[in-house]
Amino acid sequence: MTISTTTRSRRLHRAWFVAAVAFVAILGAAGFRATPGVLITPLQEEFGWTKGTISLAVSVNLVLYGLTAPFAAALMDRFGMRRVVSLALLLVAIGSGLTVLMTASWQLLLFWGVFVGLGTGSMALVFVATVTDRWFVKHRGVVTGLLTAAGATGQLIFLPVLARLAEGPGWRVASLTVAGAALAVVPFVWWLLRDHPEDVGTTALGAEPGTVRTLPVQQNAAVRALTVLRSAARTRAFWFLAGGFAICGASTNGLVGTHFIPAAHDHGMAEPVAAGLLAVIGIFDIAGTVASGWLSDKVDPKILLGVYYGLRGLSLMVLPGLFAATTQPSMLIFIVFYGLDWVATVPPTVALCRRIYGADGAVVFGWVFGSHQIGAAFAAVGAGLTRDHLGAYDLAWYVSGALCLLAAGMSLAIGHAKGR
Repeated sequence: MTISTTTRSRRLHRAWFVAAVAFVAILGAAGFRATPGVLITPLQEEFGWTKGTISLAVSVNLVLYGLTAPFAAALMDRFGMRRVVSLALLLVAIGSGLTVLMTASWQLLLFWGVFVGLGTGSMALVFVATVTDRWFVKHRGVVTGLLTAAGATGQLIFLPVLARLAEGPGWRVASLTVAGAALAVVPFVWWLLRDHPEDVGTTALGAEPGTVRTLPVQQNAAVRALTVLRSAARTRAFWFLAGGFAICGASTNGLVGTHFIPAAHDHGMAEPVAAGLLAVIGIFDIAGTVASGWLSDKVDPKILLGVYYGLRGLSLMVLPGLFAATTQPSMLIFIVFYGLDWVATVPPTVALCRRIYGADGAVVFGWVFGSHQIGAAFAAVGAGLTRDHLGAYDLAWYVSGALCLLAAGMSLAIGHAKGR
């Protein structure tokens, strides 16, 4: 009996297996998140659509990616993570696959914008928050960082491959590759992901023995999401978090993620080379996000956010002078620095939502994440229109940098109570 008990105690906790499946699921959906910058130029060349038109589809995708999140968090509370994430991956695969059949720009808006936006939004960072809340008491910050880094890992894996495919066999092959990757993950999620530790006879990692889990919320998911929003919106902390995260989205997904490749191409850089630089951002993003998760367990999260946003703003103001036809050392320095900072904001933001709003933290983070994607959408369209009308992206970089400095100030002003 002693040997058996000791053996069981040394087994890896089931929470780590759930985290691993979640990592793979997020990585599988990340493929399509990496494609907009790669496909803008091929779509423009084939169909004659302007960058503003294509950027509009990206914006629809980004908005739905964000606004779906709080409702997805409520749906996961009601119906479970496994069902929601499996259906989300299927929707991503359908939307990505159907793009190969499009002949008009409205179809791009529907397939790329609506279908994939809803699918990816249903398993975005709220999935990370839900997994860590249910399965981890200990190491929450580190696991949040690791799961957030899954998106960067997907970018690292898919970007160079998709760029080569788009330049060689064509953008349709790239889209089908993403659809296949998302489909391949569905069986792993359905068979291996579990909604609660009690489903497999255990407790959350680090929880006290005999801890009783909160029963599933029976309230209508949409009603709960809106009720939580109404309550959180009465607090100043929510608006500081949402405002800062909107700027975060504008300066990452919306601007750099969507327009870095075409901006580099404007200066004579080959698109596969520019895509490779974005992939390098993904490498350092993994390290930066995991480190940020570890720091979020030890340092006041609002201080971390202030530092992250401030340094990001300064780096964006320098970027316009770094573009060239070849990769210069100064650009490599920017790529490394920006990679470390890319989504390092997520773990402290999740930690603040959990600390301030308690059991509603995941749903509140869903709304905060929605603001992230609204900011990204405005930046995607704004930068595309800037390029169409001014012939360069410079103004977009400078405005984004200034907004990041504003986000640093808002983050430092966040209090630790709901009313502050």
